[in-house]
Formats: sequence, structure tokens, C-alpha cells
Amino acid sequence: MALKILEGCINCDMCEPECPNKAISMGEKVYEINPDLCTECVGFYDNPTCLSVCPIDVIIKDPDRVEDHDTLYEKFVHLVNEDKI
Repeated sequence: MALKILEGCINCDMCEPECPNKAISMGEKVYEINPDLCTECVGFYDNPTCLSVCPIDVIIKDPDRVEDHDTLYEKFVHLVNEDKI
């Protein structure tokens, strides 16, 4: 599943540069994760880097966007082939 940043985000700028998929960007009020680009770092790292750098733990797995590891990997391969990363 893709990740999601909650409204409690303090815009500390830690997550955006860590995202290898460039899925994180500033939204209207807080950072947002584009679920079409988020692979939970599958294809790059063992764990999502944004989760590890968030100082206040406001990044969660999006319950509305359930994806298994194979699906996330397929998305990663597609993004790499499309040069969107």
C-alpha cells in the first residue's frame, strides 16, 4: 500500500529529499505523498525512508491504497521504465 502523511505534519522537510521515487511534495498545508509514485521504497531500500526520518511519526500506510509487495515492485519497475524516477 502507498504511504500517507497525516495533517499533523510539521513540514520539517526531512521526508521529501529522502524519497527515491519523488513521490513526496508540498501540498496545500502539509507534505503529501502521490500514491501513484509511492512504492514504499520497494526496489530501492528494505524499508520506507520517509518513515525512518519523520521525527513525529505522521506517515502511515494508507488504508485506502492497499498494495502487496509484488504490486509495489511492479509499480517500481514501471516507473523506472517510464523514467519517472
